[in-house]
Amino acid sequence: MHAEPTEPAPLREHFIPLRATDLAQLLANSELIAPGQQAAFLGLCRMLKAIFHFEYHEQLLRVKDTYAPFDPDADTLRLKWDDAPAQRSDEFFDSLVNLFERANFRRLDRVELQQAFEVTSEWGLNLDVDFSIFDRLEVFARGERVIHREHRTWRSWFRTELKDVLVHQRLVVAFRLREELPEHSDLNGTVTLKMFKEIPKSDIEMLLPGTRVRMTLLDRAKIALPTISGLMMAVYKIVRAGVVIAFAGAYSMLSFLGLIGGTIGYGVKSFFGYLRTKDKYQADLTRNLYYQNLDNNAGVLFRLLDEVEEQEFREAVLAYSVLTDRAAPNGRTLDELDVAAEELLAQATDLDIDFEADDAINKLVRLGLVTKRDQRYKAIPLQEAQQVLCSMWAGYLAPEELKRSA
Repeated sequence: MHAEPTEPAPLREHFIPLRATDLAQLLANSELIAPGQQAAFLGLCRMLKAIFHFEYHEQLLRVKDTYAPFDPDADTLRLKWDDAPAQRSDEFFDSLVNLFERANFRRLDRVELQQAFEVTSEWGLNLDVDFSIFDRLEVFARGERVIHREHRTWRSWFRTELKDVLVHQRLVVAFRLREELPEHSDLNGTVTLKMFKEIPKSDIEMLLPGTRVRMTLLDRAKIALPTISGLMMAVYKIVRAGVVIAFAGAYSMLSFLGLIGGTIGYGVKSFFGYLRTKDKYQADLTRNLYYQNLDNNAGVLFRLLDEVEEQEFREAVLAYSVLTDRAAPNGRTLDELDVAAEELLAQATDLDIDFEADDAINKLVRLGLVTKRDQRYKAIPLQEAQQVLCSMWAGYLAPEELKRSA
């Protein structure tokens, strides 16, 4: 077996593919944190994580309330005065686009989708997509990487080969169907969300409803060639039998009817063979999606908000650690922070990650964890940072009356 590159290189991503706990421990054990300060640094990480969790809990409640009228899986009743007009649905989609961007997902436009649909996949199914059934359709992707899959073709005499396939590590489909579709009446007025993993870039169409299996040339040949040859043979026999009937009488008429019946039976057999081939394609589709589906509807939002919260923490704690580096006593510029963070991530993950230094700095400035002088940023000491976060946490928990009087 051999590997053969067939896809372009993956895009650089902003997403940091490390668990928040693992990243905190990695940084605590690095040279960035002074000896004897590891416990204090991990304590700061816990406080920072708690603050982000508190802030995103408020957003989670808002997202739940916004999506509730459109959730197709809801098992609660809506009050009679609670309606869900189309404009509220559009507002939800707009907020969804913003949320996915913050989670480092990339929105795929119609041109990019159409290009993906036109590529013939060697791994998935050949499908036709009917865009007319969608009132609105959004597709988001995050993370590109090359995986190896076993493949057999006639060109390799059906020997197993390894082929490089470029996949989206995470892909989310969000859609609202048109309400006049009787076959999807149960989804009227709802917004469907589905998240998948490791979807080849040329197989996005298999995730959408309203797709039709498109038979390959080989499948059509398997059905058409035997049918045509059989019919030609039957026509020849019928013509020959007709001549015999003209001279042999009623007995040969039975033989003639038998040939006609056999021809009809052969056509029926070919038709059912076609249906079996389509069923095989549908079974392949169902099997693929069973193992690649990660979440649906409200579960997608909960997972997404959790990832946004963790990503906010990763960016902030990584930037803070780099700015405490004793090797840079005067702090770092944005460009220096960007380079240092990306080098650290490359060592830890073997990936080329595009660190968003400006976004990370904005978080630290908002939290009061950095100082700025001559375009250089420096992290405040650990003990002082803990006091700042403690004061912020106390402010979050104080009653509204105390906040207004303070």
